[in-house]
Amino acid sequence: VVIAVSQLIADVIGIGSTRFQQSLSIVNNCANSDKNIKHTAFPSDVKDLTKRIRTVLMATEQMKDHENDPEMLVDLQYSLAKSYTSTPELRKTWLDSMARIHNKNSDLSEAAMCYVHVAALVAEYLWRKGMFRQGCSAFRVITPNIDEEAAMMEDVGMQDVHFNEEVLLELLEECADGLWKAERYELIADVYKLIIPIYEQRRDFEKLTHLYDTLHRAYTKVMEVMHTGKRLLGTFFRVAFFGQGFFEDEDGKEYIYKEPKFTPLSEVSQRLLKLYSDKFGQENVKIIQDSGKVNPKDLDSKFAYIQVTHVTPYLDDKELEDRKTDFEKSHNIRRFVFETPFTVSGKKQGGVEEQCKRRTILTTTHCFPYVKKRIPVMYQHQTDLSPIEVAIDEMSCKVAELRLLCSASEVDMIRLQLKLQGSISVQVNAGPLAYARAFLDGSSAKKYPDNKVKQLKEVFRQFVDACGHGLGVNERLIKEDQHEYHDEMKASYRDLTRELSNIMHEQVCFSDFKDVWVRALTLPVH
Repeated sequence: VVIAVSQLIADVIGIGSTRFQQSLSIVNNCANSDKNIKHTAFPSDVKDLTKRIRTVLMATEQMKDHENDPEMLVDLQYSLAKSYTSTPELRKTWLDSMARIHNKNSDLSEAAMCYVHVAALVAEYLWRKGMFRQGCSAFRVITPNIDEEAAMMEDVGMQDVHFNEEVLLELLEECADGLWKAERYELIADVYKLIIPIYEQRRDFEKLTHLYDTLHRAYTKVMEVMHTGKRLLGTFFRVAFFGQGFFEDEDGKEYIYKEPKFTPLSEVSQRLLKLYSDKFGQENVKIIQDSGKVNPKDLDSKFAYIQVTHVTPYLDDKELEDRKTDFEKSHNIRRFVFETPFTVSGKKQGGVEEQCKRRTILTTTHCFPYVKKRIPVMYQHQTDLSPIEVAIDEMSCKVAELRLLCSASEVDMIRLQLKLQGSISVQVNAGPLAYARAFLDGSSAKKYPDNKVKQLKEVFRQFVDACGHGLGVNERLIKEDQHEYHDEMKASYRDLTRELSNIMHEQVCFSDFKDVWVRALTLPVH
């Protein structure tokens, strides 16, 4: 009965609440007044059943209020799914419903994760019954979030479950299909590793042919997207809510939202503004564009405030050693970073000698992608960078970007030329030379810690090297009509190295570009 009711209302269609509640009461009364069964456990079982159905109906009432709020709707369905650890079929019902909402909103990675969780749930059930060789732990390689399927409780609801190996195979195929649509081709092999032994045991060579053909296409797709660099697996935003009178329990809460492909900040801000304006009235909702820390006491209680900040996945050096590809750098991530500029004087922006920045790292409760597209922030860590540390950080990023562009299997010439042009042009008040003049020039350098000055010098040597390498790649790949433009860039590069040699008091040599792979050498002056 509970399964039927849940399936009826999973799509928020409503099933005549008042009459349904009355019929539940009548069933309860019948069970209590039947003399033959009065002294058995049956009446209390009926009472328990009607109570569980009412819980489902109450959650559904809330869902109707949030019908146009996909994040809140999925959150409510998730809480229902979570409450059904003892009834696997019901948990599956709500995960299926969440997948439908995600597909409808083009949140394909989240839909795929719902399928993965459903398959893991069934695998866990079959494993406990001795009908499958692995439980949900087999899916951990796809997502560590899968551990929550291990919380399944063996209860009354377990007796009526109609799961078997055939059901699991269908669900695993659905997983592979969902991951393909979400462009997470690298994970398809992990799903097929669970299916292949079953078909091998059955000697089903036709199915095996189909699986290996799909795997071949998946790996071809992986090479294709790595080659073009055109796959975008999501954009992330920190969203914080302020205003007790409007958001109630959500007041002061912070989430990371995952949006499909490349979604600009303005688009997310507008979507949330419209969503909450429809709820609370347009005149009552304000968007906070500033990414700085918000003091709720400074806000007017008459308004609902939403703060939206673009964030990027954060991986430390150790993680980056293990995560080589773009896919690995954007899958199973739970830490995000954003930076806020400030100066000691209180202004946001200042000259390079006074420009500081605050780096905030946020950690979420689960990894992305997940069965939900927004995940609460668990804690945050802040680090303030001094002006010379800002210079080291910015210059290190320039070096990394140039090296990445040069090492690509298919060099993006337009991006490389734009990056080179911005790096080597000798401008008085901007660019790399501004940092060199501010922190490395004679008396200026004495104001800063020796180790930081030394670090910045080393970054500048790497920078000269990367620019020289970039010019060498450019010379090798340019067409006839670009030689004059390239010669201009070479002249700018000479000016840059000459200027840097004067500032750093050491000879920074440039190559004569006879060699295709240019290496700019840095030699200390004797």
